Amino acid sequence: MTLGTKDADIRAALHAKRLRRAKSHPNTLVIDELGLAHARSRIDVAVINGCIHGYEIKSAKDNLDRCATQIEIYRQTLQKLTFVVSPKHVAGIMSHAPEWCGVIEAERGPRGGINLQVLRNAAANPEIDPFMMAHLLWRDEVIQLLGQIGHTPKELRRPRKQLYEMLCETMTTREITASIRAFMAQRQMWRDRPTRARCDG
Repeated sequence: MTLGTKDADIRAALHAKRLRRAKSHPNTLVIDELGLAHARSRIDVAVINGCIHGYEIKSAKDNLDRCATQIEIYRQTLQKLTFVVSPKHVAGIMSHAPEWCGVIEAERGPRGGINLQVLRNAAANPEIDPFMMAHLLWRDEVIQLLGQIGHTPKELRRPRKQLYEMLCETMTTREITASIRAFMAQRQMWRDRPTRARCDG
């Protein structure tokens, strides 16, 4: 009997086989367990360069009970989304995920390794919400950006929601994405551990 896939095994294969090229680029960040919408959800792996591409893993041990809730947040915050799933979840993901989502089947081979087969490539998310995407920036980072644009100190004391709205009024989605990548690369600590520019993962 073939052993089912585990999250850690799929994650390792994804990093080694699909994300190696991305990780070699100095201007690309590859981050595990990235919190979205102020930690309302997490994406298993995020690749951040010219766009924000999330990879969500569903192993044989997982179920799809939370998938609808996750997709709702992902579609607001990620410019591309790819599901990396055990064979048992392929049909469910294909029927529930939006057509712009990519799907990669992760199956354990006869020698124990994880084989990744692209079933559908990810396309650009047509439903992205720049306001929700901007939540990846910390408050002080948003204040810094708005200050550079020319907003007054009084304006910068507004509630966080208004600051995000101000940012979206003055910056394009592309500019917000570039700012997210730049600030994440600068952050000295990432979830209680030191972070290097490419986040090593």
